[in-house]
Amino acid sequence: MAAATGATTPTTATAGGSGEGRTCFPYGVHLVLPAAASWGIALVLLGLSASAGAAVAVLLAGGALAVAVLTRTGRTAGSRNALIAVLGCAAAVAGSVAFRVHAAGTGPVAELAGRHASAVAEVVTTDDPRELPRAAGPFRRESFVVPARVEAVGTGERRVRLRASVLLFVSGAEWRSLLPGQRVELRGRFAPADPGELLAAVVLVRGAPRTLAGPSWEQRAAGALRAGLREAADVLPPAQRGLLPGLVVGDVSRMEEQVKADFRTAGLSHLLAVSGANLAVVAGAAVALARVAGLPLAARAVLALTAMVAFAVVARPSPSVLRALLMGGVAAVALGTGRSRDGVAALSATVLALVFFVPDLARSYGFALSVLATAGILVLAPRWRDRLSARMPRWLAEATAVAAAAQVAVTPVLVLMSGQLSPVAVPANLLAGPAVAPATLIGFVVALVAPLHLETARLLVRPAGLATGWIIEVAERAAALPLGAIPWPGGITGLLLLAVAVPLAVPVLRGRRSRRIALAAVTGLVLTVTVVTPIVAPWPPRDWLLVACDVGQGDALLVAAGPGRAVVVDAGPDAVGMDRCLRSMGVEQVPLVILTHPHLDHVGGLDGVFRGRRVGAVVVTPHGTAEGEETRLSDGLARRRVPEWAARPGASWRFGPSELTVIGPAVEGASPGGGEGSAVNNASVVVYVRWAAGAALLSGDIETEAQAELLRRGLPPAEIFKVPHHGSGRYDPAFFAAAGARAALISVGEGNDYGHPAPSTLAALLRLGMRVYRTDLSGDLAVVVRDGALAVVARGREAHPAGARALGAAPGPPAPSAPLAPAVLPAPVRASEPAVPAGAVRTRVIGRRSRGEPFDSLSVRCTVCRTIHGVSPDAALRSGSGRKGPAGRSRRRSRRWRKPSNPRSAAVPTPRPPKTGRASRRGSPCTTRTVPRSTSSGWRTWRCSRSTW
Repeated sequence: MAAATGATTPTTATAGGSGEGRTCFPYGVHLVLPAAASWGIALVLLGLSASAGAAVAVLLAGGALAVAVLTRTGRTAGSRNALIAVLGCAAAVAGSVAFRVHAAGTGPVAELAGRHASAVAEVVTTDDPRELPRAAGPFRRESFVVPARVEAVGTGERRVRLRASVLLFVSGAEWRSLLPGQRVELRGRFAPADPGELLAAVVLVRGAPRTLAGPSWEQRAAGALRAGLREAADVLPPAQRGLLPGLVVGDVSRMEEQVKADFRTAGLSHLLAVSGANLAVVAGAAVALARVAGLPLAARAVLALTAMVAFAVVARPSPSVLRALLMGGVAAVALGTGRSRDGVAALSATVLALVFFVPDLARSYGFALSVLATAGILVLAPRWRDRLSARMPRWLAEATAVAAAAQVAVTPVLVLMSGQLSPVAVPANLLAGPAVAPATLIGFVVALVAPLHLETARLLVRPAGLATGWIIEVAERAAALPLGAIPWPGGITGLLLLAVAVPLAVPVLRGRRSRRIALAAVTGLVLTVTVVTPIVAPWPPRDWLLVACDVGQGDALLVAAGPGRAVVVDAGPDAVGMDRCLRSMGVEQVPLVILTHPHLDHVGGLDGVFRGRRVGAVVVTPHGTAEGEETRLSDGLARRRVPEWAARPGASWRFGPSELTVIGPAVEGASPGGGEGSAVNNASVVVYVRWAAGAALLSGDIETEAQAELLRRGLPPAEIFKVPHHGSGRYDPAFFAAAGARAALISVGEGNDYGHPAPSTLAALLRLGMRVYRTDLSGDLAVVVRDGALAVVARGREAHPAGARALGAAPGPPAPSAPLAPAVLPAPVRASEPAVPAGAVRTRVIGRRSRGEPFDSLSVRCTVCRTIHGVSPDAALRSGSGRKGPAGRSRRRSRRWRKPSNPRSAAVPTPRPPKTGRASRRGSPCTTRTVPRSTSSGWRTWRCSRSTW
């Protein structure tokens, strides 16, 4: 409503009826200075003590009184009154802050927090539980933050009645269903709140809540409307069903993380915060109904105000809702009284009122974004619209001016928050804007209809799904642009740099010649990023075979399966990082996903694999060691209708240049280890990948016990070694030595809390002659083929967004980027290898065998391999010939995809399930057993003596 008003300009008025011309500012601008000063005072005093706030309030009140008494009215009456208003409002806000800081820092709850004591408390929730981002780590924890008010502490005769605001940190699914106004009893440990927060304490709650009383009828009705909208939206695709409640009532509880990330990058996050646009739709509909009914202006204003208050209850009183509600209330009063509406005055009065009654909003990013965006629309948009109208249609000029003005106004806060600039925000808002109003309006109708008749609501929601689908598509395309987000220093440094850059840029953009030069420079920068950079530093690299994705503290590996296809081995902790890696490698189809074990840092990003891709099947560990996570995983796969297979040793698949064979865990059961976490780690699926140029061992998170078991059964040769458990200190040195690899890949998060990789692990790898590559230092790591041998290419950390850091870790300076030239793998250091008895077997060397050279006479190291009817595994893999095994069946056919019965209905064919019969019992093509040289049953073996080492 306020966005429709124009900007105000200075005028000349006559004061006091004397007829003397005095330069005055309009009423709206007179309120701007007190509002800005009050906001600044509250921002500073929230971090100080109550006594400091009281002292500042006294000084400001004294200053206002002195100005009023000592100065005379005259030609400077306007300035005098403005100064009195500024000092008086600032003094009132300072007093309000001091009173609330004192109330929060004293009393029984503050005393419990100071002693970090535990107690039983009776609390009333004041907002919906907000789910916390899942922290990096092995387990999935449903944790929530619940704003609440403590009304009693203690039990029995020692029970104390009071009122104190607290913040509850809870865990458990039973907290998700709480509504505002619900009274519960809990037990928890009290701790001091962070400085600047008007909270008596934060409470770390143990266990589930005990409900004492339900919410009020209005909160139950609001909860029913929100739940009805979510239930009706279930018929939409996952991304759309999560976005629609966010657009209508700000409910983002089911919104996909990837969609949130795209909205942030594209500058569309404001659509998820209920604000003036939503209230304008509600109030406009109410006024239209009142006009049709023939009601007078006063009745229309009352109806509009009632509709806005009811909507605020449903959408919850967030900072943007409060700001829009008060501005809408001012506009409704102006409508009912027939007075002119001044948007700047309404915004200033709103800021004054909110900062006085709710001073902690002064430090809210949401409040700052809402106020500044509205101010930009009111002040800048009308002037820019008038200038653009000479070059384009007025409707397009107005839409462009509004989007540009809002983005320019909030840029300082965005720099302070995220440390990046979003040049695609304005065009993205222009493209998404036409779909916002239909989606919001239809969503309102669906929310009202759903509690009455759900099937009708599900029919009505489908047009809204089309609108939200368009918005999601715009956000995804905008976020994928090369310069969609430009890195910028964050914090105060970035703010100061922006303050220097803007005054320099404005004169440049005003001049016609300088504007052309700037446009040419920007065009050159865009061409450099989009054309030159992919040529100089191409990604994905050509002939890639394996990629270790930089997804933070977790594992996510891609195995090449042909053009545009890859087998995913683990999905990392975050769907955004997983999808980013797949996008960067151009992967559009995933024939197979192998989840080594059900820890969050390996399965948490599975949704990113499914985003816009068809998945053939998912392979999981056969040993159920984490029932809760396995149940969630199975339910999710069943909902997506994706086959789920249990891994068995010997199961093998071939996709494109890669042959994958499962070599662990054993069928009889996983090694228990030292606890629940170790038992789950030891149940990891271990995968052996072969290519024509070499092989890789992907070891999941197996620890000492499983490594020893795998070593006892025989370890196949490998040139690339994915170090287990992110380089944990729980390793078997003999296992590392038996791998015999030249390159070790460690997938680990920067600044993680686990101490990964352990220094002892790094030292052991270096002693064995392996070159170590880490995702926390070098970003994505790709194994490629160069001159018939394997090499490793590092993408570099500077190419990644901030989200690639470990979850919960503080951002740090980027590590030096590794060159994109393939790194030559070093030769192994044999002096540090353990002694090998005569007749033992060793893994083979990276490289190719010369024509006519015997298979067992490799130049450096030897191997024992089994072939079928005299054809070695390397030769079979290089040629791709489908020779038959002893049973007379085609080995090639068993590892090919099944042709779909209806090609139109299945873009990705479903791979055959792993065979458990004769072919699977063959095991790995290469073993480490000592065997005599012989030929029997079509199998031929070789033995290496100690002299060949």
